[in-house]
Amino acid sequence: MIVKKLLISNGFYPREYFCSTADYIASVQKESGSIPWYPGGLIDPWDHIESAMGLTTAGLYQEAKMAFSWLKDSQEPDGAFWPAYADCLPLDKSRKEAHHPPYIATGMWHYYLITGDYDFLLEMWPSIEAGIDFACNLQSQEGDIYWALLPEGDKWDDALVTGCCSILKSLECAILIARTLGEYKSDWIIARERLKKALNFKPHRFDRYWESKSRYSMDWFYPVLSGAYTKNQAKKHLDKKWDRFVEPKIGCKCVSDEPWITVAESCELILALLATDHYSMAARLFSWLHWQRDERGAYWTGYQTELGIYWPEEKPTWTSAAVLLAADALTQSTSASNLFTRDSLSESDASLELSANAAK
Repeated sequence: MIVKKLLISNGFYPREYFCSTADYIASVQKESGSIPWYPGGLIDPWDHIESAMGLTTAGLYQEAKMAFSWLKDSQEPDGAFWPAYADCLPLDKSRKEAHHPPYIATGMWHYYLITGDYDFLLEMWPSIEAGIDFACNLQSQEGDIYWALLPEGDKWDDALVTGCCSILKSLECAILIARTLGEYKSDWIIARERLKKALNFKPHRFDRYWESKSRYSMDWFYPVLSGAYTKNQAKKHLDKKWDRFVEPKIGCKCVSDEPWITVAESCELILALLATDHYSMAARLFSWLHWQRDERGAYWTGYQTELGIYWPEEKPTWTSAAVLLAADALTQSTSASNLFTRDSLSESDASLELSANAAK
């Protein structure tokens, strides 16, 4: 079913409407558990995890477990992944990107929050630990995390704001997983604090040698949904560039200087808006997106507003997953609905501190 506008609210999740979206993701998944971008497309580990979270959100737990098991089977001995695969075969061995392996922690914490499957969390722990350690080993003395490790063992001497924000959220999830499993990872806690300080106070550490990525909307809202900023900082940060990136009644641009609206970026901006308590704006933005959905429930990558065409002509699994995650966050449908809208680690630490003070 295609609708031009979909209004949802807290407590109202249109499950029947989104069943077909989740089924589309599952239909693209291979027997190995890998989830390509689309039928015949490549597998990108980060996007694969995003798609797995979409499956979990929709209650397709077995398919989600298969996806996480594929990660465990495909992970390199150093905890990393290659940037692209054809099912189980690496397509590109030019680098190992820092933000891919730690994202397992985000996906698995999301899975655990919804399913409570402690045994599977424990089974995935070695992969989670290896993925986080890979990223931490790429942290510079300044706190930022180098973008990638090259095959010769050299570090790619630059850092991405968006990539580091993804790692920041993954560290939060990994520390919470460690606590759940009775582990204590002081080095992860330190790495997270150093990374947060770099994102807040050391902008000179990012985009040092390549062209600035500030034209990308992800660089704008990822620090908000990752928990890098305080709520007051985050609100001011979103307001500052709103008109630069948002096309009213259509969605969020991928880059500020192109007339191209993308569904995934729009959904991630929705999460950032919810993190700053802009609920009505988040719901409104979500309502604009569904004319970009096809009869099967899949969503187009985006829309070129000047040409009036969907572009590119692809319906990525991870785009559909982003829609499901945004819908869940808006409706509070699952127990993982606040994953990207709260800094649960800081809230947990604050709760522990209050309990300790009350006991004195």
